[in-house]
Amino acid sequence: MLQMIRELIANKKVLLLGFGREGRSSFEVIKKAGGYQLLGIADMANITLPVEEQNVALHTGPTYRDAMEQYDVVFKSPGVVLEKDISEYECDIVSQTEIFFRRYKEQIVGITGTKGKSTTTSLLYHILKESGTDCMIAGNIGIPVFERYEDITEKTVIVVELSCHQLEYMTVAPNIAVLINVYEEHLDHYGTVEKYVAAKQNIYKNQTESDTLYCNIDFLPEVGTCRSRIVTVGMEKQADIMLHGNTVQIPEKKLQYVIPTDEIQLMGQHNYFDIAIDYGICMQLGISEEAFTAGLKTYETLPHRLHFVANIGGVKYYDDSISTIGTTTIEALNTLKDAETVLIGGMDRGIDYSDLTSYLNQCHVPNIILMEATGKRIYKEMMELPEGIRYPEHVFVVEHLEDAVKLAKERTTPGHSCVLSPAAASYGIFNNFEERGDRFAELVKSEA
Repeated sequence: MLQMIRELIANKKVLLLGFGREGRSSFEVIKKAGGYQLLGIADMANITLPVEEQNVALHTGPTYRDAMEQYDVVFKSPGVVLEKDISEYECDIVSQTEIFFRRYKEQIVGITGTKGKSTTTSLLYHILKESGTDCMIAGNIGIPVFERYEDITEKTVIVVELSCHQLEYMTVAPNIAVLINVYEEHLDHYGTVEKYVAAKQNIYKNQTESDTLYCNIDFLPEVGTCRSRIVTVGMEKQADIMLHGNTVQIPEKKLQYVIPTDEIQLMGQHNYFDIAIDYGICMQLGISEEAFTAGLKTYETLPHRLHFVANIGGVKYYDDSISTIGTTTIEALNTLKDAETVLIGGMDRGIDYSDLTSYLNQCHVPNIILMEATGKRIYKEMMELPEGIRYPEHVFVVEHLEDAVKLAKERTTPGHSCVLSPAAASYGIFNNFEERGDRFAELVKSEA
């Protein structure tokens, strides 16, 4: 891969646009590749480099993106928003994900979706690793791909989680691609649902006839937009891979697999759907059912994804802080049959909550605690339903998470569950959903 990078940047002025973890890993690899004329870094935040790196040009502050005009090749980090269409820039804009995929495409399983991608990615990697397969994990899961290239052999199966930001300008796609779902999300970045969906679709639009796409049957590509072999995955629907309850079927291969639900940590149909996808991929890769089951049973759920926090006074508390859209909150409540209290709300990005408000107005949960901007908006939209709020005594509006947890402790009775499933982003209130989930756990375990 270093040779590929060296050829790309030879005698060129190279800029790193964004200097977070991915930008820093690009910095190290580009220095190792060498051969460039000038290396620069552009970021909103101030940058401090060691004395031996003083020959690197720094561009910081609100106008940091203006530096792009001075360079030939720009390595863009996923979190950086371009101010104009990519075609309007004279420089060559690439990403480390793009370069990595150009080099290792045939070995990559790339996974994306609005929800479920981290679980599907980490579960597949865990099962492969436990089966003895030479494999590695990278991408949006928190590990920049440039940090792992030295570990790769010709036999390594590379499992990569892909965000919409990583896919936005991609021109190459993985050998095995997975599209779990596409819901309304990230409107603050893309402006329209169509632009967000277009970014996600890059996972298959650049595939070839020799590639494979595992795709939720409810989100199939339009005719003529996908050249690869499509394996459809459906829940209670006819598909190449079918999930009925806890049973996975692949009729073409005469395979039927019963998920051992009582022996695994993953709960709920949405997680069983992820398992069904990974089962299909593992069968394609030659993993035995015995090895698949062994890996599934030892897999530990990721934090903040319907994650069990504690049992306090007979009340079970669950952290589902990853929930940033209404669909995931509905899935959480459908999974936790004993849920007596749900905490909902966060930053308002203008997404559609009509399905969630209708669901909350007739669901089994006695205590619906709404907080922050979206909580107030959901309450208003519930009041505007034709039937009004059916059980107003079950719906509460509070200001912040601290108030919500305090009320939840008062109203949730032993033998039942309380879940934080915000259906909203955390930004402006917390740094990220992880911090929000950690704060929830702290409040749950505190004496106050």
